[in-house]
Amino acid sequence: MPVGGGGWAQQLPFGKELFHLQLQVPQVLDLLGDGVQVPEKRQLRQCRAFARRPYGSAASWDPQKDGILQRLCNRYYDIEYLVNWSAKLPSKNLRRKNAYYRYTKDLYGDNAATAFFVLTHRGRVRFQGQETWFCVDQRGKFSFDFLQLRDVPVVAIDLAGSVLNYDGVDNLVKLTALQSLDLSRCPHVDDWTLSRLHVFKDSLEELSLAGCPQVTERGLACLHQLEHLRRLDLSHLPSVPVPGLVRILVEEMLPRCEVVGLGPGDGLAPVSGAQTSRDGREEPSVPSGARRADEIPA
Repeated sequence: MPVGGGGWAQQLPFGKELFHLQLQVPQVLDLLGDGVQVPEKRQLRQCRAFARRPYGSAASWDPQKDGILQRLCNRYYDIEYLVNWSAKLPSKNLRRKNAYYRYTKDLYGDNAATAFFVLTHRGRVRFQGQETWFCVDQRGKFSFDFLQLRDVPVVAIDLAGSVLNYDGVDNLVKLTALQSLDLSRCPHVDDWTLSRLHVFKDSLEELSLAGCPQVTERGLACLHQLEHLRRLDLSHLPSVPVPGLVRILVEEMLPRCEVVGLGPGDGLAPVSGAQTSRDGREEPSVPSGARRADEIPA
């Protein structure tokens, strides 16, 4: 086992591999015992001495002389693990918060499980025949009195500003009498989430998507099955490119629904030669030949 100079030493990995090499050399010496020749034992001891060094064949590491970059280099594998762990942590927490409450559903039913899911997200929930809402206090605590209404359908849910996403809708789809759903300012509500709202087509009357940054016109097209919808709030949707045109399309798609938030002229290019009425609204220009004879231009 030839042990050369600095060139061979610089080709060896450092960090975790050197730590394992330092631990394995004494075990090899004990196992081989007297059956190993003296030169071979000397070479193994040289490997052990080299493994104690943090890198190459240079001198031992002095924390007083080396800078922060050298310390980070010596802890490369630890830093890489921490970076990967911190990158996966937000998505892991998001999956945990949107997990399906199967145990609560099997124990108390669909309505109580949905109410518990909403309250854990600091939302509000209202049951059929009740005027008051169940919600959390300033410390994020809530009462479990809603378990007494486990057999009463949930008719209104307010999840504004929560972390609800596509997976979290699993806790809502079992509701059969939901009439009002507020998903405003939810950063993780996207077009795929809206594609799952068709299960409320027989009951949902009010829906708010105001301030959802990931909602586009493609997701709004999935709402055509909500035939009983009476009010739809689409204000402040930054991902919708032409709000005025999208509002016209939504109104044609849901003729009995009141669309709120998207201005009729937002995003539409002004017509050339358009005239402005006295109340500030734009009116299309009329050719001079098409005017009545008794009409006096302003």
